[in-house]
Parts: sequence; structure tokens; C-alpha cells
Amino acid sequence: MTKWTAADLPDMSGRTVVITGASGGIGLITARELARVGADVVLAVRTVSKGQEAATRIPGHTEVRELDVSDLASVRRFANEWTGPIDVLINNAGIMNVPLTRTADGFDSQMATNYFGPFALTNLLLPHIRDRVVSVSSQLHRLGKPHLEDLTGRHRPYKSLNAYYDSKLNVVLFSTELQRRLAASGSTAKSIVTHPGIASTNLVSHTFSGRVMFGSLRFLLNDAEHGALPSLFAATQNIPGNSYVGPDGPGSVKGYPKIRKPATAGLDTRTAMELWTLTAQLTGTGSQLPTIA
Repeated sequence: MTKWTAADLPDMSGRTVVITGASGGIGLITARELARVGADVVLAVRTVSKGQEAATRIPGHTEVRELDVSDLASVRRFANEWTGPIDVLINNAGIMNVPLTRTADGFDSQMATNYFGPFALTNLLLPHIRDRVVSVSSQLHRLGKPHLEDLTGRHRPYKSLNAYYDSKLNVVLFSTELQRRLAASGSTAKSIVTHPGIASTNLVSHTFSGRVMFGSLRFLLNDAEHGALPSLFAATQNIPGNSYVGPDGPGSVKGYPKIRKPATAGLDTRTAMELWTLTAQLTGTGSQLPTIA
């Protein structure tokens, strides 16, 4: 069976794609490849100068806009300034295994960057989105817990890896609930989840275990180019909403894009509904789509 690669991307001329965290790693590769096939790509980045430097290495049409997804004020400003359609929103920005810091909104930085910010951004941009939302999760969502009783993590000890696992489970729950609500509203837009496997990027290069893994064990992992393939596949292929796209190799660690299945916990509709309600209250977004009994 032929393996899907970036060479199989369709013509994206006339389509607008917004990619968060697109100044480096998988986000930059995703932006580069989509621009190469004609998309108008918006790099939504925290540091504009870094985004502008990255854009100089991308063929095709790009635009750089400031967006710090960990800051709800920045998310609202980005959404309020947006005009025109968005064909594809790719919630790519993320951080992993960092010490506890609290954002201006009172969230731990991992949950803010990986989950709360993308939730708010997606909901605020929904009136503009014509085709799909792609949310980047992780296979490590399988180790997460939703913690509905303490979503902001103020009443339990902070463990950096657990916070990452939890944020990525919440991404899966959010994406599946978004698909249900889009369908109930009559929208033709789709919500799709993707993950890169374990890819050699700078996401965990700041940790000792990350340096060891991406050093001596690099041959077992996806390189960044392959890590971007699931996002590119999810953003462009005719696949159903609620698809979970990851590498096709054992354990979905490396390989080429394939539709797989998330953890059972990520498909729990009651938990997803409750999580949506709590997140909507905390972010002040997400009330425009219908509640589903």
C-alpha cells in the first residue's frame, strides 16, 4: 500500500490556513508545505520577529500575525482583528513538561497553551471557518485525566508531565465535542484530531530525558518532516469529522498518516460535554454552539 507523503498534497490555491505556533518545528513544516501547494498561510506566533524570519524560508504566500495562545487577551485580540474566511485552522502550538507558572488568566501555562487557548481561539474564529479545525494532540493523552473537579489545577500538586497528559486528553475531548456541536448546528465544518507520534522536535529538548531520547534513540522516532505529515493529511484529505490521525507504525510512534483511534476516555461524550461547559465558563467562549443532551 502506498504511503501518503507531502508529495500527495492537493492544490490549495485560494484557501486560507491559520497555523498556531508556526515559527518552528512541526508547525513551520506544516506551514511550508501548505504554502508550497498554493495556500495562503497565516503564521500565528507569539514572537513576530521569529515568525517573520521563519516566513522568509517558506515559498508561497504567507502572513505573520501575533498570537500568544496562552493569553486569552491575545487570543481575543487576534480573533477580533480577523476578517474574511478561514478554510483550515490548525491548533498546533504547544509546550511540554515545563515548571509551574500561572498565566494572567490563572491557568497553568501548559493547560493554557495546549488547551484553554485553542478552545477559546477556535470558538471565537468559528464564524469564519469554512472547512475544518485540526487540533494537535499526543499519544500521551492516553495517560491523562480530565480533572473536572479541578480543571485549573489549583487544588492538587503540580506535576509537569501529568499536566501535559491532561491537557492533551482535554484536546481530544474538546475536538470530539466540537464535532458533535458542529453537526448539531447544521455546520458542514469538521473537527479532526491529529498527533505526530514521537517526533524529534524541540518540544522536550529542554529536558534531560528529551535530550537522551532524541540523541541515542532518534532512530526509533519520527523526524520532524514525518511528524508533520498527520497534520498535513488531516488538513487536506477528505476524511470524516472526529477522525484521529497519527503515524501508522507500531504504537503510532512513527510512520505515515493513518486514521486511528484515540483512548476510550477521549470519546466519553458525557465527560466531553461537562468539560466544554466548564471551559466555556472559564474562558468566556463556546456558548454559540448548541448544547447536546
